[in-house]
Amino acid sequence: MRAWTYAEHGAPVDVLRLDPSATMPAPGPGQVALDVLACGLNFADSLLCRGTYQERPPLPATPGLEVVGRVVGDGRRVVALPALPHGGLADRCLAAVPDTFPLPDDVDDVTAAALPITYGTAWVGLFRRGGLQAGETVLVHAAAGGTGSAAVQLAVDAGARVLATAGGPDKVAHALALGAEEAWDSRAAGFDLVEAVRGVTGGRGVDIVFDPVGGDLFDASRRVVAPEGRLLVVGFAAGRVPEAPANHLLVKNYSVVGVHWGLYRTFDPGVLATAHAGMLDALRRGTVAPLVGAVRPLHEAAAAIDDLAAGRTTGKVVIRVAGAAPATSRPNRG
Repeated sequence: MRAWTYAEHGAPVDVLRLDPSATMPAPGPGQVALDVLACGLNFADSLLCRGTYQERPPLPATPGLEVVGRVVGDGRRVVALPALPHGGLADRCLAAVPDTFPLPDDVDDVTAAALPITYGTAWVGLFRRGGLQAGETVLVHAAAGGTGSAAVQLAVDAGARVLATAGGPDKVAHALALGAEEAWDSRAAGFDLVEAVRGVTGGRGVDIVFDPVGGDLFDASRRVVAPEGRLLVVGFAAGRVPEAPANHLLVKNYSVVGVHWGLYRTFDPGVLATAHAGMLDALRRGTVAPLVGAVRPLHEAAAAIDDLAAGRTTGKVVIRVAGAAPATSRPNRG
């Protein structure tokens, strides 16, 4: 079988190798083998290759953290979270049985491969960790990325007012098309997040900040969180892990909340099943649909991970492994 593997840590384009005759993995106790149809890429795939992800599988390893595939033996089509080191950028991967979720026939492979981590993270962040309520105001950073675009759609669907930042005019346009009421180019010269947010909220600020970026945007976001607001720490795409002074939290009565979606796989797996059901419901109602920016073949996976990590992508990048059809569904804004 074909499989992308890395035997040392480093930049994905430097360490990943496509092995055309890799050994077929055999499932262990409590696992199933999957013939992979499509694999969704994530920023974490780059971190895995670099050895900086919170999970460090034994080497050699195959990245790819979310797939659509058919269960070997009975042919069921499922969404799954592969068990590393046998990730999804291969013709076959392994997954623990609780990490597989049923997939309706009317959801195509590419759409389904874009759901688990991006929409799961957004759902867990906004609702489980953030306690989002209808009528609240949400600020989403990197709103044209995979997770950010999911957060915009889910927040709009929940009846929130959504503000957004994105890196460049084209990405700002995508954020607005997804339902953001206001969106700003965070890379524009002279952009002042505090001034922009206070200007459109009458100085009050926002109830929730959904932040996959960190760095300077996190620092500015602390100044625009309303009293009793929640600043959701989703990731650090900017490269700098910021800090929040405890006295600032005390004075302003707001919370900084960690969002580690993957922890629920062991901590409380039922949360992921609930999130999956909620995502499928919104998908069926036509109120959300993954923003799939690119569908690329398996042999381009290393370059695709590099593009994603460098911010050269919009929305979700999906790798077509075998027989995956392109996404066709779109959000219905009425």
